[in-house]
Amino acid sequence: MSKILLVGGAGYIGSHTAVELLERGHDVIIADNFSNSDQIVIDRIEEITGIRPKSYFVDTRNPEFENVFSENEIDAVIDYAAYKSAGDSINEALDYYNNNMISLMNTLKYMQKYNINNFVFSSSASLYADAEIEDLPVAETYPLGTKNPYARTKLMGEMILEDFVVENKDFNCIILRYFNPVGAHPSGLIGEVCEDRPPNIMPYIVKVANGELEKLNVFGNDYNTPDGTGVRDYIHVIDLAKGHIKALERLMDNKIGIDYFNLGTGRGYSVLDLIRIFSEVNGVEVKYEVAPRRAGDIAASYADVTKAKKLLGWESELDIQRMCRDAWIWQKNNPNGYKK
Repeated sequence: MSKILLVGGAGYIGSHTAVELLERGHDVIIADNFSNSDQIVIDRIEEITGIRPKSYFVDTRNPEFENVFSENEIDAVIDYAAYKSAGDSINEALDYYNNNMISLMNTLKYMQKYNINNFVFSSSASLYADAEIEDLPVAETYPLGTKNPYARTKLMGEMILEDFVVENKDFNCIILRYFNPVGAHPSGLIGEVCEDRPPNIMPYIVKVANGELEKLNVFGNDYNTPDGTGVRDYIHVIDLAKGHIKALERLMDNKIGIDYFNLGTGRGYSVLDLIRIFSEVNGVEVKYEVAPRRAGDIAASYADVTKAKKLLGWESELDIQRMCRDAWIWQKNNPNGYKK
């Protein structure tokens, strides 16, 4: 089995990928500064799998990060180390560029130095230009058009990787463009942590459901969609994690240079759909109020996942009901996230 480094691996998606890798017999190394997570995540991963992953408390922008590479014989790297809030990035642009770009470049520098040639990059569907309803679903070839610093760091990351592959002929890279990850591990031990007012809808819904927030604002009900509210492609974080496993397998078995894959379900649900299904599955009320549209929001977006099915042998398995159920279990078990 392989030794896999997860950069930023204690975060939401990274921790679920760590579980999937360990359960398949791989060795896992986690490098994280825990700015968006907590060291207790390592304990929780061990509780789920019975195996404690090797971990480093390190900022990927600092020279000490090289120790991770010098002390381990690493077969592949998955990079999750990025700030990820599109809204926050507008007011914290310099921080986003500093963290997301320097972290990636340091990772690639050490991979080059220690001759590690298999890399999976965590990218985003926010790179795609606004699609008209008739253009959906969005395939990997759809035009790109970023609207905020966060998305631009991901686009710049992809461009850096394209150049890096030209420079390093043995380097293999798969770029995964996520749609909307939701849900949590069914154990309720690891999940998404969002403080205050979350930037994403599912954490917002669970905070309204448990009474932490009074109501959910539904931004716009006059879009060209079946019920007038925005439609998005929600994917269970476990399915997303399994997509990384499939990407790794393709990298290890093929010389591909660089390639791009959407990870989504290929189906869209509206905001009102999500509220209704969450309420039905969990037997709780989610109060909401319709508010004016937000600048920059689009009517609908969901993935064309044909390429991932064909070349990775991957497709989502867990439905929207399971996403809602697991998100609520996580929230009930951890009302304060990983804090006591």
